[in-house]
Amino acid sequence: MDRTPPISRSLLERLIADAAASRNEICGLLLRARDGRIRAQACGNVHPTPAIRFEIDPAALLAAHRAARGGGGAVIGNYHSHPSGDAMPSVTDAARAAADGALWLIVGGDGEVRAWRAVSDGAMHGRFDPLNIVVDEACA
Repeated sequence: MDRTPPISRSLLERLIADAAASRNEICGLLLRARDGRIRAQACGNVHPTPAIRFEIDPAALLAAHRAARGGGGAVIGNYHSHPSGDAMPSVTDAARAAADGALWLIVGGDGEVRAWRAVSDGAMHGRFDPLNIVVDEACA
C-alpha cells in the first residue's frame, strides 16, 4: 500500500477537533510545504447542504493555486469530514473526484482519519486507493 507524505500528529489532531466541533462537513486544502511535509488550509464549505456534502470555496482554491505559483505550498489534495459517517469515501465523493492523483484525507464521525489517493480504477468506488498515513512526530 502506498503512503502519504509525512503528516504531523498535531495536524491530525487539529482536523479531528475541527470536525468534532461542527455539525457540518468541514473541508480544506492539503498543501506540500518546501520541506515535503503536509500543511492544511481550512476553507469554507459552500455546498448548499453542508451537513452531508462539501464544496471547497472556489475563491480559496484559486488563491491557494496563485500562492503556490508564487512559491507557497503546492496544492496536493483536500480534506473533509463525514460528521455522521466513517472515514471512507462515499459514492458521491467518488463521483466528484478527478482521477488526478490528489490526496484525500477524510475524518469520520468517530474521529478516525483515513487517507486516499484519487485514481482511475481505484479499489474504492472505482476512484480511490487507500494510503497508509505516515505520522512524523518531529513535524510541528
